[in-house]
Amino acid sequence: MKKIVLAAAFVSVSSLSALAQTAPAANSNDDTPAVATPDTKNPTAPVEGANSFTEDQAKDRIEKAGYTQVKDLSKDDKGVWNAKGMKDGKAVSIALDYQGNIVAK
Repeated sequence: MKKIVLAAAFVSVSSLSALAQTAPAANSNDDTPAVATPDTKNPTAPVEGANSFTEDQAKDRIEKAGYTQVKDLSKDDKGVWNAKGMKDGKAVSIALDYQGNIVAK
């Protein structure tokens, strides 16, 4: 009896781990770039997701986009870097997502 229960448990665990390894479906929408460039931007930005930019990289990317006096930089629970800064003489709130999209609010 114990052997049957152990065998059933092993089969269940094996099938669950096989399901967990299924790769997610690729996004086939050509309008959604994987990474933003100076010439492209995701229209739904900022996009939630695991953000690999370090704080220094995020600040550098924001400054290269023309923002100055970047401060209060922090990453939220959705993976978006948020900051305050200046652009064209106006104070703005800035968001940088994992794709590199920068949005001023």
